[in-house]
Amino acid sequence: MKIRASAEDYLEAILVIGKGKNNVRAVDIVKHTGYARASISIALKQLKESGCIEVDNNHSITLTDKGAQVAKRTYRRHLLIGNFLIALGVDEKTAFADACKLEHVISESSFECLNSYYQQNFAPANEKNHPQAGGGINL
Repeated sequence: MKIRASAEDYLEAILVIGKGKNNVRAVDIVKHTGYARASISIALKQLKESGCIEVDNNHSITLTDKGAQVAKRTYRRHLLIGNFLIALGVDEKTAFADACKLEHVISESSFECLNSYYQQNFAPANEKNHPQAGGGINL
């Protein structure tokens, strides 16, 4: 099943928020993304139905294995592309804003080539975590 870019963004947000908190709730996603509460509610319902998240009786949201896999892949792309652009001289804010768009459209083979080139030529000297990441996932 192909997951839409917006769903990848929500899963990535849950992953990032979850790194700094014991539980993730819809209001946390609203604050993190700036999206409307109604949009978040609709997206969460779809993510639950597709088996990417679970929501407990206290409204805490957790990623399933399926959701975590998508979130980690998306976040890894986000960090690598952002760091690659920074290494090329793009300012951090622009680099990560552009990475947020590019992470969804780049093919797996192109991403792996970028990753290989980045690791050989830039990492880890220039590596930065996304400003909202609170530590990030190692590439």
